[in-house]
This record gives sequence, structure tokens and C-alpha cells, in this order.
Amino acid sequence: MMKKVFILPLLILGFLVYLYSWEAVTQPQSIKLPSPLSQHEWDQIHSGTNHSCPTQTLTPPPTPANDTHLSPEEWQALREALRWPSPDRPVTSLDNTTDPRHCFYYVENLRDNYTVGDTLNITLVARDFSGNPKSYGGDFFQARLHSPELKASTYGSVQDHHNGTYTVQFSLLWPGQARISLRLIHSSEAVQVLRQHREDDPNKVSFRGYFEEGGRSETVVCNAQRSGSRCCCEYKDPATGEMWFCQKPAALPCHALVYHSAGTYQAKLTDLDKSLLETKLTDIGISGTDPITHILPLDTESRQEQKCAPGLDTPVPAGFYFQDRWTSLVCSARSFSSAEQIVGCLKDKQLYMMGDSTMRQWFEYLQTTVPSKSPRHQHTRYAILPYRTFKIPRARLHYIANEIDGLAEESHTVVVVNLCAHLTTFPLATYVRRVAIIREAVRSLLHRSPQTLVVIRSANTGYKSIYGSDWLSLQLDTVLRRMFQGLPVAFIDVWQMTSCHYTPDQIHPQPVVIRNEVNLFLSFVCPQ
Repeated sequence: MMKKVFILPLLILGFLVYLYSWEAVTQPQSIKLPSPLSQHEWDQIHSGTNHSCPTQTLTPPPTPANDTHLSPEEWQALREALRWPSPDRPVTSLDNTTDPRHCFYYVENLRDNYTVGDTLNITLVARDFSGNPKSYGGDFFQARLHSPELKASTYGSVQDHHNGTYTVQFSLLWPGQARISLRLIHSSEAVQVLRQHREDDPNKVSFRGYFEEGGRSETVVCNAQRSGSRCCCEYKDPATGEMWFCQKPAALPCHALVYHSAGTYQAKLTDLDKSLLETKLTDIGISGTDPITHILPLDTESRQEQKCAPGLDTPVPAGFYFQDRWTSLVCSARSFSSAEQIVGCLKDKQLYMMGDSTMRQWFEYLQTTVPSKSPRHQHTRYAILPYRTFKIPRARLHYIANEIDGLAEESHTVVVVNLCAHLTTFPLATYVRRVAIIREAVRSLLHRSPQTLVVIRSANTGYKSIYGSDWLSLQLDTVLRRMFQGLPVAFIDVWQMTSCHYTPDQIHPQPVVIRNEVNLFLSFVCPQ
């Protein structure tokens, strides 16, 4: 079973779909898939440098290597990569926590005009509810430079100085005007709450197991870890070794588990926890000098591009939007603006897409954009990967690693994987173990089929609650990137693409963003 967690109210069915040999035909044909849940149906199911502070690790205490499938050295390196500044004193009220209304920023050495290729540096100062400067870091800010008139934007890096001040840096990438947007996603104190509940309350999201036999039925609570006094029926996947637990039914045997569904949201938050995560303190814009920056064009184009291929590093920024088109700074990306171009790229390819509903957006975009696919050459296999679903047969739940292990050695194969959104509420070690198992399956696939293209898709931004937050997603995304580093895989950084666009920040971005994501993906499938 693929134990993933999705966040209310944007819970959408995840999927695994296989596509074979795309070919154009004269008469449009549509692919028939099981209908995903509507939002109304989901609503019915889920009706919820110098610094005075120590830097604390975000991971639980050291875990034996065999629990995470990592060596002690790799596990420790991950822990170091995920360190995050913490408050230097107990948090007892909102008074001394970060107040976005009192934070401010200013541009360093502001000029009247800049040139494409220049850098813009901003100093950001965090203050508490009394207006006093913070003495420690750990606030989670996101930054973008944008121009609504030009439909242009790019991602900005934020450096935490661990003393209440931050440096934000933007690359100036298009000619014209640009404005600054800085937002406090979570205060340092709210991050503490997210971290604590991720590690100490892994059952904050529960699931249901439906047992049936001999005309009798029982429904119990299930999860990825043992819990409750009636524990447990244990279900171990023979290939991956992953475990799933259900409370033992009162009368029926463990083998009578037939169906699975989403369960309940039950985070044990204190009043202060709730206050720190309130909407009025989450994802709030920061005031500043807010100048309109004038950017002059370069006389010549000096940017060097390389072919999109596995193994490329992702810079910050990874690219920028201009007139709603994403220009990649990773490689020479193409624009697949017509159905004919997409079909030409995917013709005779075997495309395996594995992940959650953000991945399914890619498939639906292709399905909508290229409706002329022949049923003779178009076969789909639709299976459930995440655990947060409506009531479905247990047999329809699949592990990504098992699916990859089942792929034969074939030429022209493309495998796309994403796995972040459904695992944000589980302890970090659970996610690390899952990624390690999938990584081993990818290694084996590339060993037996070196020509296979494996694409790893990063996390989206858009979560803002205890059951999923951009900070939690960023943690998982950091793990994903580091654990696949050094392997000959392609990495699609949709984190930057979703966080800097002008459309509302949500886990399921607008079609204009999806189009640019798919164009970048297809550029790796069919590079120039």
C-alpha cells in the first residue's frame, strides 16, 4: 500500500497510469478512466551568523540504519541538511512570536535602473507582536519577483542569518518592470508546532479498514504505525517490507480486510498551537519599500543553454515566467504548443506516471490537449497509490517500488514519479524509508534498462495547515532531491514554478502552470 496523506479540502484521488505508443488518428478519441471524485464528494467524506538561538535538527533522534534503509552516514547527512533554527526560549504566548504586520524589508543599495542579469538584494527584519526585533531565526518566508503587466515572475532565495534578519536575493531575468513580494508562510514558532506534531503525533490522520466475511462486517481504524488497545492486524508487503496496521476486529479475522478508505483528522492541538497556525498569521504579505524596479535589456544574449538530460543540477532560480511562458535556466526547454508536437514527441514511447493528484494533472492535461489517440495503441492501467481515498478495494492499493520493479527492460520507456503531498503528516523517518525503497527500485531499473528515462517531480507549494504545510513539503522535497542526487535521473523543479506564479497558490495549480510543467517534462523526453 502506498501510504500517502492528502490535505483537506483539496483531497483528490491519486493515481498510477500506464500509457503506451501514442499515435495521432484522424478522428478524435477520448480515454475512458474511472471518474475522479468531485470536490462535493470529498467535502462529504471530510466534513478539517551571530545568533543567540541553537540550531536544532528537524528529524527525530538517530534512527538505526536498517529502519530507514540508509547507512548511518547518509542518515546523518540528511539530518544535517534539514537543520532549521529554533526559538531560544519556551513559547508561552503570541506576544513574543513573529508578527507579519510588524516585519518589514528594504532594498539594499537601491538604484533607479538595473540590467538583465543583475542581482537584487533585500534585507528582511522579523519583529514580534510588540514590534521588537526577533533575536533568532527560523521563520519560513517565501519570495518572488513579479510583473503583473508582463505576466512575469521568478523565485527568490531566502538566507536566514539566525538573528531575526534575512537576506532575500533575486536574479533580474526580464526587461521591463518588476515588483517584490515577500510572504511569511509560518513563524519560527509555528514551525516548531509543525515539527513536533509531525514526529510526536503520527496518527493525527487516521484511515479506515473494512472487514467482511460470512455476511458480517466490521470497520476499524488503520494506520502506518501501531496504535490503540485493540492492536493489531499486521500487513507486510513481501517485496518492500513496508507495514500497515489495523485495529483487530472484535469478531472477524485479519485476513477479512477487503476495503480501505480515508478516516479522520484528529490533531491534538493546544490553544496556543491553534493560534500560531491561524489563517491570519499564515501566508501573509510583508510590508516594505516596495519599489518598482526598472530592468534594461542586455545588448546581447549571453546565456548558455544545454540539452535537457538526466543528471543536471537545479539552480536557484531554476527559471522564470515571461508572458506566461516558463524559460528554464536548467536546460534548453522547448514549447510543445500543438497536439501534433506532443504526439510527435510521445509517439512509440511507453510512459509510466506514478504519483498523486498533482501528477494526475499532467495526465489530464495531455488527455485534454491531445484528444486524438487511437484506442488500438492506447492502453491505460489505473490504480490507486495514496491512502487518502474514498472506499475502494484493498487490492487496488499499490506500492510505487513494486510497480517499478515490475517493469521489463524495454527501449523508449519513460517513468515519472512524485511522492510528497500524501506523506507530510508522517514522521520523517517513514518518508526517508519510502524514498530509499523507491530509489533502490529505480537503481535496479536503470541497471537492467539504461536507456530508460526516469523523471523525479518535486513537491508543489500550496499547503497551509497542520495536516500539510509548505514547510512540511519543503522538508520532504529536500530529502527527495538529496537522495536521488548522483543518479542519472531528470529532476523537474515544480516547487519554484508553483510558488512564483501570479495565480493563487494552491496544491492543484492553474492550467497555465501545468502547461509549462508538462512542456519542461517533454523537453527531457524529446530534447533539442
